[in-house]
Amino acid sequence: MTEVILKKQRPKHLALNQIRLPLPGFVSILHRVSGAGLFLMLPVLLALFGSSVGSPESYASYKSVIGNPFFKLVLLGLLWAYLHHFCAGIRFLLLDMHKGIDLPSARRSAGIVLVVSLVLTVALGVKLW
Repeated sequence: MTEVILKKQRPKHLALNQIRLPLPGFVSILHRVSGAGLFLMLPVLLALFGSSVGSPESYASYKSVIGNPFFKLVLLGLLWAYLHHFCAGIRFLLLDMHKGIDLPSARRSAGIVLVVSLVLTVALGVKLW
């Protein structure tokens, strides 16, 4: 009976607004989300690539689609997803080789991944817009 009393009461539901996820956790979740987004958008990107290298008429339709500001924002989001997934992938490869496993360097590398991916996205986005 004392064992039942001493057992910690577990919550019946998770309060997502109360969970304090550390920065490496956000990088890990964004890595998974960006990979899934890139995978799901792959047919769209392949269709765009096919229309850009096809006939002159298909290239004209490609240019009209790319000229849409909403689609430019979608492509900017895909650019960020690719750059974040790439940078975080390098970080995870280094972690797999046991480089930067201690907590301060893991937090620092997570911050570097976020900053570098955002800076590269802005730089390439300005150049491509």
